[in-house]
Amino acid sequence: MEKTRIERDVLGEVELPEGTMYGINTARALENFPLGHKRTAMDLIYAMVTVKKAAALTYARLGVREDGIYQAIAAACDAILAGQYDDAFVTEALQGGAGTSTNMNVNEVIANAALLKLGKQPGQYDVIHPLDDVNRGQSTNDVYPTALRIAAIRKLRELSQACADLQEAFQHKEQAYEKTYKLGRTELMDAVPMTAGEEFGAYAQALSRDRWRLYKIEERLRMVNLGGTAIGTSDTASRQYRYEVIEELRRLTGIGLAAAEYPVDLTQNNDVFVEVSGLLKALAVNLMKIANDLRLMNSGPHGGIGEIRLPARQQGSSIMPGKVNPVIPEMVMQCAMKVMADDSAIAMAAAHGEFELNAFEPLIADCLLESLQLLIRSVRIFQTACVEGLEVREDRCQQHLKASAAFGAAYIGALGYDTVSRIIKDHEPDEARRILESMVKK
Repeated sequence: MEKTRIERDVLGEVELPEGTMYGINTARALENFPLGHKRTAMDLIYAMVTVKKAAALTYARLGVREDGIYQAIAAACDAILAGQYDDAFVTEALQGGAGTSTNMNVNEVIANAALLKLGKQPGQYDVIHPLDDVNRGQSTNDVYPTALRIAAIRKLRELSQACADLQEAFQHKEQAYEKTYKLGRTELMDAVPMTAGEEFGAYAQALSRDRWRLYKIEERLRMVNLGGTAIGTSDTASRQYRYEVIEELRRLTGIGLAAAEYPVDLTQNNDVFVEVSGLLKALAVNLMKIANDLRLMNSGPHGGIGEIRLPARQQGSSIMPGKVNPVIPEMVMQCAMKVMADDSAIAMAAAHGEFELNAFEPLIADCLLESLQLLIRSVRIFQTACVEGLEVREDRCQQHLKASAAFGAAYIGALGYDTVSRIIKDHEPDEARRILESMVKK
C-alpha cells in the first residue's frame, strides 16, 4: 500500500502520496479547476521560480533565518529550472484567484525540493515552509505579473529574431527577382507592371516595422511591481528586501528590470499586456496578408495565377491525385487568426481589473504566452518551409503581363486618360499596345 502524508490548512486536511512534490493548496486547485484544458505555461513557471530564487538569495544575504535554509531554497530553484520537477507543476492555465493556485504550486514544489536538499521529506514544513519561507515578503499579486513580464520579454526577443530571419529571407528573394517583371494587382484586378522583387521587398519592410515595434515594447515590460505584495503598498516586505530583490532579479535574468515608481498602478492595471498583444496582432495581420498573397500567387498551378511555386510539402487530397496545397501559408494564417482572438480575450480580461487587483491575469498570461509561442513557431516554419524555397515562375509572369492591359498607365501622360481607356476597351491587349505606341510616336 502506498504511503501517504497529511497536510492541513484552515479548510481542513488533504491526504497526498508521500513523495508528492506539491502540497495541499495545489491539491485543492486540481479539485477546483478540473478543466482538462492545459497546464500553466512552463515559461511562466520558470519565470516565477526565477523570482523566488532572487528572493531566496536576497534573504540569504540579509541573514534571514539560519544559514543554509535560503541557500537550499535557491538550490531547489536551480533544480527546477533545470527541468527536474516539471511534472510537479500541474495547475490549470485558467483558474480563479488571480494566479494564486500557480503561485502556491511553485511555493510548495520549491519548499519540498529544498527539503530534499536538506535530507528531509516533502511536507516537513516546520523546517522550510512554502509560505513563511519561500513566499516571504511576496504575494501572488507581485510575483505573478513580474514573472509574466520576464517570460514575455524572453519570448519577445525570440520572436524578434525570428522576424529578422524571415525578413532576411524575403530580402534574398527581393534581390534574386529584382529584374523579373510581373503584373501588379489592386483589388484583385490587373493594375500596373512591377517586379517580383518589389513585391518581396514590401513584405520585408512590413516585417522590419514589426521588429521595431517588438523591440520598443520591451521598455514598458521592464517596470515591475515586485516588493509591492498584495496591492502595491508593500505590506510584509521590508524596504531593504524590496531594493535588493530587483537588483538580484536583474542579475539572474540579464534583463534591465526596474522597480515601478507606483507599484499600486502595476498591481491593478494590465494595459501594458494589452499594448504588447496589440503589437502581436499587428504582426499577425502582416503575416496573414503576406501568407495569403503567396497562397494566391501560388494558386493553380494551371487554372489559377500560378506566378510562384511554393515548396511541395505533402499530398493535398485523398481523392484528387497530384493536388498539392499551400499548407504552410494556411497554417500561418490560422495561427494569425488565433493571435487575433487571443488579443480580444486579453483586452476583455484587462478591462476587468476591478479596484486593486485583476483576478483574470491567468487568462491574460495564457493568451499572451500562447500568442508569442504561436508566432515564434509559425514565423520560423514560414521562413524555412515556405519562403526560402519558393520560386518565381517567370514564364507565367510574362504570360499574365502580355495578356493584360497593365501597360496602359504608361501612356496616360502623353495621350490622356480617356483616350487610353477607350483604346484599351475597344481592342485586345496586343493590338491596343500597338495603337498606343504608334500614337505616341506621331
